[in-house]
Amino acid sequence: MKTIKSFLKKEIVLTISGILAMISCFLVHPDSAYAGYIDWHTILILFCLMAVMAGLKDIGLFQYTGETLLNKINSERGVVCVLVFLCFFSSMLITNDVALITFVPLALLILNMAKMQNSLCYIITLMTIAANLGSMLTPIGNPQNLYLYAASGLSLKNFLLLMLPYTIISGILLFLGIVIRFRKKAVPVELPDNQLAMNLKRIIYYGILFALCLLAVAQICPISLLFGIVMIAVMIDNRKLLLHIDYSLLLTFTFFFVFIGNMGRFPVFRDFLSSVLDGRVTLVAVLSSQIISNVPAALLLSGFTNEWTSLIIGTNLGGLGTLIASMASLISYKQLAQNHPEVKGKYLAVFTLGNIIFLIILYSASFILM
Repeated sequence: MKTIKSFLKKEIVLTISGILAMISCFLVHPDSAYAGYIDWHTILILFCLMAVMAGLKDIGLFQYTGETLLNKINSERGVVCVLVFLCFFSSMLITNDVALITFVPLALLILNMAKMQNSLCYIITLMTIAANLGSMLTPIGNPQNLYLYAASGLSLKNFLLLMLPYTIISGILLFLGIVIRFRKKAVPVELPDNQLAMNLKRIIYYGILFALCLLAVAQICPISLLFGIVMIAVMIDNRKLLLHIDYSLLLTFTFFFVFIGNMGRFPVFRDFLSSVLDGRVTLVAVLSSQIISNVPAALLLSGFTNEWTSLIIGTNLGGLGTLIASMASLISYKQLAQNHPEVKGKYLAVFTLGNIIFLIILYSASFILM
């Protein structure tokens, strides 16, 4: 019983999506239309990307890159710049989740060495914001982008151009947040010589798989072919990597697809939600993300509006705000809470204030950019 309660608390979004899906199934009994609910293209690409990222992380490529860069830095401002912009730029390709899972533990180690614990909450907050905002530029940066990119039918060029101004503004804000707070004061950061042996063959192996994922996102490589290749490749190299895939996220997507499909068959519900969204998609997406997180918000709202650009912008900006607005933000919080439980309250205050500032500025910018 305790195990079940623990799981439900840990996977609250999955639990809610499952309950909503089951309730909707009682309202609309399963029939042939159910087969068209689930977007298997998105589900399978997510699976393949997570498998490939697990392989690259297993090699140690991301940590090696971070440590190599940090070994060349000897100032307080430089250390923070590297940590924050590692998250910002890497999240565009390896997703916001993987960026934070990889670089937050490294940051905790570095900041302890540099005797910068007093700035811990501020720096981890900036890293989290950086990962969430960097990921909004590309279709593979976060789960909602991957889904909305496929659903909207936007070209890659148009998607990048849509999110580029927000990404540039975000980068400038992050840089200002670092420059204003930190000086070029020398810090005692000296990581041990990186003994991590880079397996070039495995890097090339997973690099090719990653390239195939990009081709599938661009709808050049058939998704069925990609799935088959990735499954065989991972089974040959290290089948244990399949244990590191976020199956909860995949199930959450599936449950929401079922819920949206069923509720879309109720004209009253469909018309009501469509009227709420009419002309207010960005705002509704931002607000709903604060409560149910931006991935579920994207899935839910996509079934009742065709204003794709507004929805893409709204769910990405909606990742700012509360701790659950982007589930990736919980990764940073959990890492910090485990290692420094004494600063949990302070971190939540700094995190919330920082996110609100970024959200206000970027949402205000949307009135000019849209």
